[in-house]
Parts: sequence; C-alpha cells; structure tokens
Amino acid sequence: MKSRALREAPRTLARLHEAHPDAHCELLHENPFELIIATVLSAQSTDVAVNKLTPEFFARWPDAKKLSRADAAQVEQLLSRIGMFRQKTRNVMGLAKMLMAEHGGQVPRSMPELVRLPGVGRKTANVVLGVAFGAAEGVVVDTHVQRISQRLGWTKHQDPENIERDLMKLFPQKDWDMLAHILIFHGRRICTARNPACAACPVNDVCPSAFRAEKVGRKPARVRLRVVAEPPVTARARPARPASKPRSRATSAKRA
Repeated sequence: MKSRALREAPRTLARLHEAHPDAHCELLHENPFELIIATVLSAQSTDVAVNKLTPEFFARWPDAKKLSRADAAQVEQLLSRIGMFRQKTRNVMGLAKMLMAEHGGQVPRSMPELVRLPGVGRKTANVVLGVAFGAAEGVVVDTHVQRISQRLGWTKHQDPENIERDLMKLFPQKDWDMLAHILIFHGRRICTARNPACAACPVNDVCPSAFRAEKVGRKPARVRLRVVAEPPVTARARPARPASKPRSRATSAKRA
C-alpha cells in the first residue's frame, strides 16, 4: 500500500505550483544553442554567475560555427569568472565542433544524440529537451530536486538516476519538465538545505519530514581526521657494557 505522501503526490505538486507560479528555467537564453551552452557552464556554478557572463559570451560567439573557430585562450579568459573554467572551455568548444561536424550546427532533439556531446550528461539533456523543445524524456535531478523529493517521501534513493526513475513513475510525462522547475524554486525559497522554513511551507501537512527536514536529503558531513604529530623518535641509549676485569699477569703469561 502506498504511503500518504505517494498517494497525494500529484496534489502536492499542484499545491507547490500554486505557491511558485513563476517557476521556470532561470538560465538566460534565446535559442537551444544558448541554452545548452549555459547549462553546460552551470555545472558546479550558480545560474546567477552564469547569467552574468553569457550575454558577453553569446555576443562574441552566438552560434556553433563561431564558437568552434574561437580562440581557446579567449574563451578560457572569459569563463575564468566561474569554476572549472578550463574544463568548461574544452567542453563548450568540443560541443560546438561536434554540432558543426555531425548536426549542421544545430542542437539535436534526442537523448542519445545529446549525451554524446562533450560536457552533456542526462541532466543537461533533460533541460534542453524539456525547456527548448518541450519534449521532456526525463526529469532534471539537481541537488534541489534530489533533496526535496526525498523530504516529501517521493523517493528513498540517494542517486540521481534512481530518483529520476521514481519521479517518472510517480508523475505523468506532461509534468516532468515543470516538476523540476517547481522543486528547484521551492528548494531555493523555502525548503533550503540547512534551514528549511517548514512553518512557511504550503505542504507541511503532507510532508513526512516537516519540522525535521534539515536532517533529510543532505549529504553527510565530511569527517576530517585530525592528525596528531608523534614525538620524534630518539635513539635509545644502549646499556653500558660492564667493565672487563683486568687480566692478571699470570693469565697473560699463560696465553703468551
């Protein structure tokens, strides 16, 4: 028998949508190419940080053709404002070259083709398919979606792949794209990692983690081992040998 959290999941999602009617992809973009580049750049970075540099980025390299021919040093210099900029430079330039070589400079519309592109995993591909093409093939599972789906009792898994499968079984495909946006907005505004505002949560009556949510859906704290310096090893003093008895003249004479 399903738990109450699972039975009421569709209604819970609808209530969250009412609380966050403006939920949407916050990466600035005007076309699929800009979206896929921005999403690749957002790995281990915030949307805010990426949005600060993409206007200049797309002004200089507005399409796959120009980015594929760009000076890598110039791309790297611009991306140095965000984390992992060297790896991201290789990814976006490799992505642009593959788009030109295999897709006529256009962003493909299928999961298998997307995940072959440098820097594109399933999460990025889900963003592109859902936001740019309105054809979600899965659910975007970032840290917010992972944390909140666990707190709401929608999954017991820890890894994104199994969490995505659980959410895909729980909700119809038409809701997959918006589901992620709603949970991301809820995670940023109310159900934060460290100090979730459970009292202000519109679904605290059905949330099995309500008022103790800070203990759910967070990565375990790293245990730092304290290294205690050992005292220097000193050579042990050897015990003094007993003094040899002086030989008598008689004994010495016999040996001689």
